[in-house]
Amino acid sequence: MEILTIVVAVLTSLSIVITCILKPSIRIKKVTINLYWVIALIGALTLLFTAAISFKEVFNGLISNSSINPIKILILFLSMTMISIFLDELGFFATLANAVLKHTKDSQFKIFIAFYFLVAILTMFTSNDIIILTFTPFIIMFCKNAKISPVPYLVSEFCAANTWSMMFIIGNPTNIYLAESFGVDFISYFLKMAIPTLLAGIVEFSLLILIFYRKLKTPIQHELEDLPRLNTFLTAYGLTILIACTIMLVISSYVSIPMYLIALISLLTLSVGVLTYAIVKKSKPQELLNTYKRAPYELIPFVISMFVIVLALSKYNVTKEMAEFLGSKYVSLSYGFSSLFMANLLNNIPMSVLYSSIETNLNPNSLTGALYASIIGSNIGAFITPVGALAGIMWMGILKRHEVKYTFLDFIKYGVLIGVPVSSVAIISLIIFN
Repeated sequence: MEILTIVVAVLTSLSIVITCILKPSIRIKKVTINLYWVIALIGALTLLFTAAISFKEVFNGLISNSSINPIKILILFLSMTMISIFLDELGFFATLANAVLKHTKDSQFKIFIAFYFLVAILTMFTSNDIIILTFTPFIIMFCKNAKISPVPYLVSEFCAANTWSMMFIIGNPTNIYLAESFGVDFISYFLKMAIPTLLAGIVEFSLLILIFYRKLKTPIQHELEDLPRLNTFLTAYGLTILIACTIMLVISSYVSIPMYLIALISLLTLSVGVLTYAIVKKSKPQELLNTYKRAPYELIPFVISMFVIVLALSKYNVTKEMAEFLGSKYVSLSYGFSSLFMANLLNNIPMSVLYSSIETNLNPNSLTGALYASIIGSNIGAFITPVGALAGIMWMGILKRHEVKYTFLDFIKYGVLIGVPVSSVAIISLIIFN
């Protein structure tokens, strides 16, 4: 059964990667189905129906307090993501971007800098995936109207979102999964990742300026389209919920309330408040309905399926053997660079599920360096190749629909050029300052 488990795990991972490159989705009538989670589900069911792992073992794993239990982690991620989606549905992010552009006049350098730091700041407090999917169409349309190349802005956006997402635990689902697996609270996480993220961001921004310097020298004239007015009350309410939720997450370890529960209560409070507002105004809560429609529910079967596969690998001590292979010395280097590679072999979410299991075999002295280095790999690995993260696959799809010329090789070229030095700085600073 050990051999069968390894074969199923390898084939599942390879199939996900190949599918993401060749045919990421299929369309049945009016429904589009992304295939990555379907393949993961098939892999998990194969292990269950061949008795490589039993339904009872999976059920016990899902309800236990083990370090790789995914349920609470999914609740935390989905709740935070849906709060961000609601603000996006109101037009908050687009309005904010428009407001920033109005103050940049005809300087591409000013626009470039403004976009980079706007994406960086928003990513830290919301979610890198939401910011990428929201800002990408906005950037493309702005650049088409201004008759300039969108490539510098798109590369900058994608890199910024997947670097500054390291700063806070809520910036990326992989942060949440890995940190929550070992009971890391908001402040402990921030204290470890603040300096590596800051230094990585500085190096990244410098590289982006050097790479795109010539393209950014050309002055432009641009006209911004007027966006629909924001609903002042709902926007203020949504921002209040987000800010209050973030503050509660910061102090969660001091008030002994689990982070997933804080996020869930925040989402429910948002939903009840918006529904009440709609009843009073006798209107349809369209933004809230759209939020629930847009929520990334596919992550539920995907993460749980990968959890089942990793649980089976743990059962046969495969993850223990992998931990022995990576060693217990120089763990920041071995786990940091190996996770960067594995994120682009498996995708960063399956990699995080796998590494959370591998790291349960480490002693406390080795665990800290390995854990945070893996988080660095899971974030920065996202912009090495499109396979590194689901956002990369969706991002490439958006570019294709808008007829932006940006190939798989272009992604790798900029990804390696920026990602390798940025990840190196982050990992080395993790070693030096922690």
